[in-house]
Amino acid sequence: MAKEKGRKLIAQNKKARHDYLILDTYEAGLVLTGTEVKSLRQGRASLVDGFVQLDGHEAWLYNVHVPEYSQGTWTNHSARRKRKLLLHRAEIEKLEAKAQETGHTIVPLALYFKDGRAKVEIALARGKKEYDKRQTLREKQDRREAERVMSAVRRRQRA
Repeated sequence: MAKEKGRKLIAQNKKARHDYLILDTYEAGLVLTGTEVKSLRQGRASLVDGFVQLDGHEAWLYNVHVPEYSQGTWTNHSARRKRKLLLHRAEIEKLEAKAQETGHTIVPLALYFKDGRAKVEIALARGKKEYDKRQTLREKQDRREAERVMSAVRRRQRA
């Protein structure tokens, strides 16, 4: 069988980008069981309630829902078990130092396969206030409106 190449997205946490200001991102490997990998290859997972906690110089991913594999037997995994993240020691130490600051947390942004290996993109983030969310939404709407006007002007110039 040929080895997989490239990046295949499994799940994305769009709500995290809305609720948090992303300060820094990291790519981490995951320690998974066989049935978890098979379930992920079917493209089924949810990062909505997920978060990362650091225990004794190890990073753990909590509340990520990977449904049980449909053809699995008694060896199937539990859907919301904690999963160990594979990061370099320097990255973990940097995350520990930053995450202890008030208002900072570590959230998963995306779950994907990269060259056949399961990876998760995690982010050091700070919670947004309600007015920050409204400001971001307003900027997004303004950008869309400007693009609409520019494309209309380009269409008129061509005609």
